[in-house]
Amino acid sequence: MFPRSPRSATRIARRPRIAAAVTAAAASLVLTACGGTAPEVGEGADPGLIEGRSVWIGQCASCHGASGGGGRGTQLNDGRVLDRYPEIADQIALVTNGRGGMPAYAGRLSDEQIEAVVRYTREILNPAG
Repeated sequence: MFPRSPRSATRIARRPRIAAAVTAAAASLVLTACGGTAPEVGEGADPGLIEGRSVWIGQCASCHGASGGGGRGTQLNDGRVLDRYPEIADQIALVTNGRGGMPAYAGRLSDEQIEAVVRYTREILNPAG
């Protein structure tokens, strides 16, 4: 075998630093997308809204932002979701079946969880709904 040149040794030594930098950047993006906290449901709230917040945090906030302000996914806290889906069944169908960049959650979440998270977006993220 031929000995490595000092240049190739330097490139190999940099790889762990590059990997660490990429990992740090990715973590930063995730934290930025998830920045803040999901709005709480009121004390003594309907258990469905409490479950909806839990599903929101675990499945939705990484794209739509913790408070629904958007990110990779559409903003959901500005009332447009209520204008676009005046009937809750239409929004439930979107979450169930997905569309475009929105994945389908049928099979990942139960019907009850999907309804709960949709209610959370309508009643907590958009309190005028």
